[in-house]
Amino acid sequence: MKQDVIAVVLGGPSSEADISRVTGGAIAAALREKGYNAKEVELVPDRLLATLHAMGAKVVFNAVHGKYGEDGRLQSILEAAGIPYTGCGVLASAVSMDKAATKRYLQSAGVSTPRCLIINKREAGDLAAVKAHILEAFGLPVVIKAASQGSSIGVTIAKEADQIEAALTDAFSYSDNVLAEECIQGKELTVALMEEKGEIKPLPVIWIAPHSGAYDFHSKYTKGATDYHCPAPLDAAITEHVQKLAVAAYKVLGLSGVARIDVMLNEQGQGFVLEANTVPGMTPTSLVPKAAAAVGISFPDLCERILLTAK
Repeated sequence: MKQDVIAVVLGGPSSEADISRVTGGAIAAALREKGYNAKEVELVPDRLLATLHAMGAKVVFNAVHGKYGEDGRLQSILEAAGIPYTGCGVLASAVSMDKAATKRYLQSAGVSTPRCLIINKREAGDLAAVKAHILEAFGLPVVIKAASQGSSIGVTIAKEADQIEAALTDAFSYSDNVLAEECIQGKELTVALMEEKGEIKPLPVIWIAPHSGAYDFHSKYTKGATDYHCPAPLDAAITEHVQKLAVAAYKVLGLSGVARIDVMLNEQGQGFVLEANTVPGMTPTSLVPKAAAAVGISFPDLCERILLTAK
């Protein structure tokens, strides 16, 4: 494979394009360090196949966050063209990108996840009435999130009742479906998982501790705003519980390759799956590489392992 052209597809039309370019650039550099002929390719949907064919690409390393990269559209294009790619397939990508669909899958399989209301934009009606329903169901604080965004875009933790309508309006600007979700108090954790030779292997649990108390866009992408503890300082039984929960979600959602499952751990030690990330951030300081480094896997080696899962 080292003689083949590896197209690291990045950017694209989503609100996470700039983050994707950082991820893709780091991946391409790491693969070149390992001796692969990796080239960055900006995602222009109507030109992608022509670009890939012109450069003789044999494999695509998907580094596109959000629209196209995580919603199944890029996967559909590549499958129709018979080009192998990294990460999840069409259906798993589409389901995992849609938080409402993810929630329904998890609930139907009995995987622990926070209670929620799924609110459709066309059916919402009077937002004051929606607010009253949310308050009755969950009280405060409550999480309002767009169903089809990543990087905490379109997410608000409403601590006051008068914040809810504005949070709904903001979330509806990104997605036709919005989730109002109970706010689990406790530790925010994440578990990266790798599938190798058909076996799903959870990496060490990471405890995400934002200084502000909320892991929002600012906390994610501002240097020094969040502390990451890896492995998380949890006892063995809790660690096993969280990892098993992440594996269960991975299986239910039909994921493949490397993915990341976000989990809230309440004060009683019960975990709740929040969502799945099928194209997680992949710079040397991102969460999946941190977890891999904790078990001795370097960033270039991690990128190579992901590449070798392409199908």
